[in-house]
Amino acid sequence: MNITLDQATPTEGIIRIQLAETDYLPKVEEKVREYSRKMNIKGFRQGKVPTGVVRKMYGRTILVEEVNHLLSHSVSDYIKEKKLTVLGDPLPNHEKARQIDWDNQKDFEFEFQIGLVENFNIDLTPKVKVTSYVIEVDDKIVQETIGDMKRRFGNVTNPEVSTADDNLFGEVTSPDGTAKSSYLQIPKLAKNEQKKFVGLKKDDTVSFDVEKLTDDAAVLSQIMNVTEEEAGNLKGTYTLKVTNISHMEPAEMNQELFDKVFGKDVVKSEEEFVNKIRETISENYQRESNHLLDHEIEHALVDHTKVNMPDNFLKSWLKATGEGKITDEVLGKEFEAYKKGLKWDLIKNKIAEELKVNVESGEVRDRAKHLIAQQFGGPAIIEQLGDKFDAIADNYLSGQDGKGENFMRVYNQVRYEKIMKAVREKITITEKKVTLDEFKKAAEAHVH
Repeated sequence: MNITLDQATPTEGIIRIQLAETDYLPKVEEKVREYSRKMNIKGFRQGKVPTGVVRKMYGRTILVEEVNHLLSHSVSDYIKEKKLTVLGDPLPNHEKARQIDWDNQKDFEFEFQIGLVENFNIDLTPKVKVTSYVIEVDDKIVQETIGDMKRRFGNVTNPEVSTADDNLFGEVTSPDGTAKSSYLQIPKLAKNEQKKFVGLKKDDTVSFDVEKLTDDAAVLSQIMNVTEEEAGNLKGTYTLKVTNISHMEPAEMNQELFDKVFGKDVVKSEEEFVNKIRETISENYQRESNHLLDHEIEHALVDHTKVNMPDNFLKSWLKATGEGKITDEVLGKEFEAYKKGLKWDLIKNKIAEELKVNVESGEVRDRAKHLIAQQFGGPAIIEQLGDKFDAIADNYLSGQDGKGENFMRVYNQVRYEKIMKAVREKITITEKKVTLDEFKKAAEAHVH
């Protein structure tokens, strides 16, 4: 066997494989003998079918299968041996393969087109500068959150007459007479529309212009009992008949509320409760801030790392493997985004290699246990189940089909986090304190 690489450009090449009869014949003969032992043909005892009969009936099929098997392993081994960084999978030259005379040829030549990535450098020094937005938790947000907690754990009553803080259940009728059940939250309506829903009693009716009711498509969708898309197309005057009124009486600031929000005796005073609320908000903000920081780092590295990529090969490979769904039109719209994602993967892999980022199976199991615990009541479940929890985590990671998709998903998440942590330690990160509104604007301006 002779394997060579013809590199037309630094990023594209052709692997040529020349096979002599001695390369594949032993495997072919072995397969023929295997067929002979297993075949059941009338006129021959089972296991005693002459090899000549096998060759006549299945010789060509066996030859093609064994040659293809040999080619697949040879290409893969060659790429590993030469330490080639390839993208996608090698594309066989089907036109050349179709010209083979399998019945008469003894020697064969095959070609595989490959896409290569040149070696590239990543700047992981303090010269790389990104901004980390630290969201300040102001008193207004804390009080709003406490208000939400009071309402969430409050008591529901059913007053006879509606007020501006109430919710209405009823039946909404369209101009053409179609009626649907409805749920309307008065505080979420446009300010100018709220007053007409105040002072209503059971069985009262009220008419309203659907286009003036609210600017929030989700709210209107709920009221009109239609999809958000359908809600955006509604016009005309509708009528609501009230069937029930509900009022949420906010919970009192006491130990009962503290226990409902954070668990029994976690906090024992109003001051502790407020501080715990502030701490929880801060943790949630920190997750959002870290998420945006990761994207800032990704963009900084992708935009300032030069990676030559085999565009022509990638387009050919995508069309060849896209089952007819990847057309030139699709590539024209989505290729750059695909290439950018691929570039980020290459950068991450190189960072992991250079900074020696490794993930042990124990780390994956620990993360799986953490994820499972979050779904079933927190760390207490780990203590309750003890050693059994390891088996539960292992079962989760292997998956119902045993293919380990959950393992790879958790592994990739842990690996990503370790890569980003390693990068943060190398570059310059400047913290900038912002309000929540300022953070939202920064996130909206961020191009993903």
